[in-house]
Amino acid sequence: MPKMKTKSGAAKRFRRTANGFKHRQAFRSHILTKKTNKQKRQLRGLEDVAKADVKAIIRMLPGKTKAR
Repeated sequence: MPKMKTKSGAAKRFRRTANGFKHRQAFRSHILTKKTNKQKRQLRGLEDVAKADVKAIIRMLPGKTKAR
C-alpha cells in the first residue's frame, strides 16, 4: 500500500499543538490601513482550530497526527 500524502496547503496553514491544531487568523494580510490598531493587534498570533474542523485537518495531515 502506498504512503499517505500530506496536503501541502494544509501543512502550510496548520500547526500541531499538544491540544489540537492552531491556524493564523484571517483579515491580516492586506488593506491594513483602514483597520484600527486594536483590530490588528488582536489578529496577531495563532488561534485554535474549531472542533468541527479538526476531523478534516487530521485527514489532510496524516503524518502530524501520531497517537499520543
